[in-house]
Amino acid sequence: MDEAATREVERSRGASIQILLGPDDNVPHFATRRFTLMPGGRIPCHSHDTIEHEQVVLEGEMTLGLDSDVHVVKAGDCVFIPAGTTHWYENRGEEPVRFLCMVPLGATYQTTWLENSAE
Repeated sequence: MDEAATREVERSRGASIQILLGPDDNVPHFATRRFTLMPGGRIPCHSHDTIEHEQVVLEGEMTLGLDSDVHVVKAGDCVFIPAGTTHWYENRGEEPVRFLCMVPLGATYQTTWLENSAE
């Protein structure tokens, strides 16, 4: 798993993503991605009209916005983000945050950004 290519998350600050399992691995229905959010890191507010997310926090603690609600989630917590829900992530702590995010394949994965950048 650690050999998966790492790339920066679009429009983010201090956030990276790795595709752990997906179509290239003959996984037909879901993609499993691992995100890392460094201290001070942020993924700005966005939504996906047709894609739900299932997430598991592996390490650290982060602040997560879901529509108008704000939550603090930590290692061991699970999060469900329904399709169309606006969401954002911030690491306000001093340790990196790592979380898995599973999304269904087959639907068009389109991101609507509600903020221009994480700055």
